[in-house]
Amino acid sequence: MAAHSPASPWRKEFPGLLQLAVDGQTWLDSAATAQKPRAMLEALQQWYASGVANVHRAQHRPGERATSAFEQARGTIARWLNAASASHIVLTKGTTESINLLAHALAGQFQPGDEILVGAHEHHANLLPWQQLARRQNLALRILPLDTTGALDLEKGLDMLGPRSRLLAVSPLSNVLGRRHDLAPLLQRARELDVLSVVDGAQYAVHQRPDLQQLDADFFACSAHKLYGPDGIGLLYAHPRRHALLQPWQWGGEMIEHCDYHSASARPLPLGLEAGTPNIAGTIAFAATLDWLDKLDSNAIRQHEAALHRLLIDGLHARDMQLVGQPDTALACFNAPGVHSADLAMLLGEQGVAVRAGQHCAMPLLHSLRLGGAVRVSLGLYNDAEDLQRFFEALDAALEILA
Repeated sequence: MAAHSPASPWRKEFPGLLQLAVDGQTWLDSAATAQKPRAMLEALQQWYASGVANVHRAQHRPGERATSAFEQARGTIARWLNAASASHIVLTKGTTESINLLAHALAGQFQPGDEILVGAHEHHANLLPWQQLARRQNLALRILPLDTTGALDLEKGLDMLGPRSRLLAVSPLSNVLGRRHDLAPLLQRARELDVLSVVDGAQYAVHQRPDLQQLDADFFACSAHKLYGPDGIGLLYAHPRRHALLQPWQWGGEMIEHCDYHSASARPLPLGLEAGTPNIAGTIAFAATLDWLDKLDSNAIRQHEAALHRLLIDGLHARDMQLVGQPDTALACFNAPGVHSADLAMLLGEQGVAVRAGQHCAMPLLHSLRLGGAVRVSLGLYNDAEDLQRFFEALDAALEILA
C-alpha cells in the first residue's frame, strides 16, 4: 500500500501527531477534531508569554496591543474566507454556537406557518436549533431529501423552495456520508425568493477553502478545531444585506452602544453579537493557523487527500465492508456485516487505531438509513499510507476476532 500513495510532507509540522505515533497511536478521527500545527502552538505561547490584556476600550499599551492583534486576526480570518470585510465576521465558540446564535438572533423574522428547510444529512448542530425554533414559533420544518448516492436531491430541493419558505440551512459536506454537495442552485433559488440561507461549513472548510463572496450565502459557520486550529473558537459570517435582521442574543459587556437602567442598544456587527470577553488567544492562534495553511500548496493537499481516500475506499470494498452512502471526500463510514460498530471501534482502539463509532451527531440520518451506528475513518492532510496500512491490519485482526 505504501508504495502506491504519497507520504505527507506536512506531517512533521504536527508535534502532537508525532507524539501519538511514539505512543503507538494512529489518528484517523480528524472529522471530530484535528491535530495542531507548530505554528498554532507557537502563536498561543507567544500570546500568553508576552503579557496579556483585555481587548477594546483600554487606555494602556498592553490593551492597545491586544486589541490590534485581535482585530488583525479577525482580518486574517476574513481574508482567508474571501469575505468582503472583517466586519462581516462574528467570532463565536464554534459552528454550534454560531448556528444557535442565528436561531435566536433571527427569531423575529418568522411568522407562524413559515417554512424552514434543512438537509436530511445535517449534523445535529444544523438541525436542532431550527427544530426548536420551529417548535417555539409554530413553524414548518421541512427536510430536503437525499438521492440513492447520499447526495442532496437538488431537483426535489428546488421544488420545495416556495412562497412560504423563510430559511434554508444546509451543509456542503456531511460528517457521515462524506459526499460533497454543490449548493449553488439551491442558494441561487433562495436568493431569488428572498429566503435566508445558512451554510454549515464545519467539515467543508477543512477540505475546500471557502470563497464566501462566490458562495454568496447569507450566513456561513465553521470551527477552528476541525481546521487545525485551537478549541473553543469559530466564526459566523453574516452578509451585510442581512445585518439589520440580527438582534442580540446575549447581553453584557463589550457589545453595548448605550444603556441605562431601563433600556440598552447594541453596537453594530460584529461587536454587537460578541458579548463578554472573547477568546482572544484562540482567535490569534486561529489566524496563525490560517496564515500557515495559506502558505501551503492547496492543490497538493487536495491530491494527497484524494489519493488516501481512494486507498481507504478500495480497502473497505476489498473487505466487503458496508459503506454508508458513496463518500467522495476525506472520510468514510462503514459497518462490518453482523458486527456492532462500537465493538469494532473498541477493538481498533485497543490496537492503537483511533476511529469513531456511533451516530456521529446525525441520529435522524442514521435512523433514516436503518442503521444503529457506523464506524468512521476520517483523514487530514497529515495522514499517509502507513496510517491506512495500520488501520487495515487492525481491521483484519478485529474481524478475525469477531468472526
